[in-house]
Amino acid sequence: MDCLLAPEGCPWDRKQSHETLKPYVVEEAYEVCEAIDDGDPAELRAELGDLGLQIIFHAALARRAGNFNVDDVYTAICEKLIRRHPHVFGDVNAETADVVLKNWEAIKREERAAKNAPENPPSALDGVPKALPALQRAQRLQGKAARVGFDWKEIGPVFAKVREEVGELEIEVNAGSKSQEKIAGEFGDLLFALVNLARFLNVDPEQALHRTNRKFIDRFQYVEKRLAEKGTTSEASTLEEMDALWDEAKRNGI
Repeated sequence: MDCLLAPEGCPWDRKQSHETLKPYVVEEAYEVCEAIDDGDPAELRAELGDLGLQIIFHAALARRAGNFNVDDVYTAICEKLIRRHPHVFGDVNAETADVVLKNWEAIKREERAAKNAPENPPSALDGVPKALPALQRAQRLQGKAARVGFDWKEIGPVFAKVREEVGELEIEVNAGSKSQEKIAGEFGDLLFALVNLARFLNVDPEQALHRTNRKFIDRFQYVEKRLAEKGTTSEASTLEEMDALWDEAKRNGI
């Protein structure tokens, strides 16, 4: 990285900043997830290397600006791991994963309280990145609220809330609402309720939708392939014809 950023190094690398590199951090993280989903160890190794490069790149830029270096990055995370695992490195008892999470959140709140000004007290919802995908952020917010007791005790009311939000959205649509913002708001409420249901079912909504997207692609491409075998295309076919092939794909385990 030092060679690439040197005056005689790479013109593209030398033009980069923390801001310009942001999309690549996100992209590389998703490619790591894709390699995990594909069950490909060799590809996972390669993608972890690409993600690791982003850490080195940012640290190198920070060192040149006189802010910190890569040693500072890993020293900080080691200190945090020790501080937040008192049941391993200290004398705190934590026999279950749930107790570990509660202790972790309590320590994080103490850390934030020490940083925050008195007029800006910490919230139980602090620490959820704004840049997370919306489904994932909703899940994290709900989980944090649940850890301080803001949660239903059983799944029945969660299903009821989903049905309530579907009904409210349907009322707005059937009433011919002219406010697209209001419809979008009701739709957002429904998604939030579904994320809460996913949390109760121990399902990651982001990953669940990701798998469904992949399934949709596989089935739709099956439909396209079968239509091509018949000498036609999706544009030239009826919905009924494509639906029949879609069902055929399902029966074939796609």
